[in-house]
Amino acid sequence: MRFLLVEDNSNLAAAVLDRLRLDGHVVDHAADVEAADSYIATTDYDLILLDIMLPDGDGRDFLKAHRAREGKTPVIVLTARSEVSDRVGVLDLGADDYITKPFDFSELEARCRAVLRRQGGGGSNVKRFGDLRFDPLAGTLQAGARSIALRNKELRLLEIFLAAPEQIHSKAKLVDRLFSYDEEVSENAIEVYVARLRKHLAGSQAQIVTVRGLGYRISLA
Repeated sequence: MRFLLVEDNSNLAAAVLDRLRLDGHVVDHAADVEAADSYIATTDYDLILLDIMLPDGDGRDFLKAHRAREGKTPVIVLTARSEVSDRVGVLDLGADDYITKPFDFSELEARCRAVLRRQGGGGSNVKRFGDLRFDPLAGTLQAGARSIALRNKELRLLEIFLAAPEQIHSKAKLVDRLFSYDEEVSENAIEVYVARLRKHLAGSQAQIVTVRGLGYRISLA
């Protein structure tokens, strides 16, 4: 999953970034509204974590503008305000959830999983493709009765493929989905992760197909 964290407190932002990246998510960090606007104008995100009090504006205004643009990306508001009226207010503006500072990281992770499940239209994260049974949020993969252990980037790459089976993904698109803006990588890195994923899927009904000059797609053998 690719997340956008909008938070001006550098210590809190660093801690959240470390935790979410440890879970294998790609996370970009914006310290103000201007940077957040720039990020969402150029990249699609699976989830936005949004602070309210920002140096150049109010996070609620950002949320309102995002929804007015028909932005459907789910938003979890990070707020130090515990009054019921404040929480109701951000929900009415279009937030999908909120969490009150200070918060426990395990609660933040649980709320992210819950919002992403709702966004997926069901109570289960599990995706099935042929004999694959994949839960991207739990980080588990089974091929028939066989359990397959994936590293973070491999897991996120499979998540991208299974979100749109048979769709061709260019190397440039995969770089955008797998790496944050502060990571310097080349498209050759995608070849490495695709090769690793192919080895993991060997013997299953699913295969990663190279479409010459265009990219890669997942298909059933």
